[in-house]
Amino acid sequence: MQNLTTQGFVLLDVDVAALNNAGKSQSSNLENAVATKKIRKNGRYHTYVSGQAWRYWWRNTLQKQAEWSLSPITRDDKVAFTAANPIKFDDDDIFGYMKATKDVKLDEKGQPVKDKKGNEVKEDATVTRVSPLKNSALISVASVQVEGDKNFSVMSRHQGDPVPYSKEEYSAVMKGMFSLDLEMVGTFASYNKTGFKNLSQKLREEALASGATEIADPHLPTAAGEAHKLVRLEKRIREKRATDTIAALKFINGGAMQTNNMADVTPKFIVLATMASGNHPFSHVATSFGQFEQEFRLNVEGLEEVLNDYGAQFRGKIFIGIRSGFLSDEDVEKLESLAIRFGDESIFLGPVNAAIDEYIEQLKTQIP
Repeated sequence: MQNLTTQGFVLLDVDVAALNNAGKSQSSNLENAVATKKIRKNGRYHTYVSGQAWRYWWRNTLQKQAEWSLSPITRDDKVAFTAANPIKFDDDDIFGYMKATKDVKLDEKGQPVKDKKGNEVKEDATVTRVSPLKNSALISVASVQVEGDKNFSVMSRHQGDPVPYSKEEYSAVMKGMFSLDLEMVGTFASYNKTGFKNLSQKLREEALASGATEIADPHLPTAAGEAHKLVRLEKRIREKRATDTIAALKFINGGAMQTNNMADVTPKFIVLATMASGNHPFSHVATSFGQFEQEFRLNVEGLEEVLNDYGAQFRGKIFIGIRSGFLSDEDVEKLESLAIRFGDESIFLGPVNAAIDEYIEQLKTQIP
């Protein structure tokens, strides 16, 4: 196993947006005042979209654009869980799950085992899967004065006094990171170890009967020193799930307040690379500057440093996509100079969607 991982970095550019809200505003006297999510760093506010919200947009986009059949959700008191069936449902595979349950224990003939009182014996059938797709929150690169940007509105289409309300809005360049573990996509453990048991015995047998194969797990030997077995789906299924996940970035949409504050949340800048490690090196490609750190700039020098420092870890080209008009002419010229220095065999530089499409073609050759 090569431990290959897709590492991605994106920049979004939104104006007058309120993508992820945080409930009632504590800084307003209005009862109907909504605050946006924000966090303090170096004494300044940065607005953000939670990682969970970004995943929600991503999953819904895959359902609509790639026609994924999403895993049904079951609500049990205060617990909710999906079907935990990554063989049938693409999103259970890519986004992970946890399902704590008990199944009837079966004997060697497949018949229910019963106790002395004639009751069916149940055994623990809890399954978990760490998501192969991991992502950060989307956070504004530069600080944002959200507290001062309140939209005061009224509902006045009824008889009587108007009802006032307000919401916090912002314009920001937002950055996010994600990784997709290519070894994990469509590959599942079934041995009974906490955090490793992805499949029940029943699902394991169903997978093997439908064309899946078993491969050795080199990372976790048995007590006897032998390799545990992993269940791996056919390559065409794994390839589709991985490429669909990346392609969805071209169409991703979502966010709160879209009725009056519609924002385009597709990437305006993207870096995609396959690496032979889980380390994500692109976190500081975008930085802020100015007296109040309220201005955004692309850190091309930092990107070049990453390409040099981690050169041995990259597999194939690094793909960089830019939406026309997003970056300054100076930043574009720096990127073009960077691409020339490293050469066409190392860097692809072009429009965002072209970079995604070209990376997907490379990815097809890297799926194990």
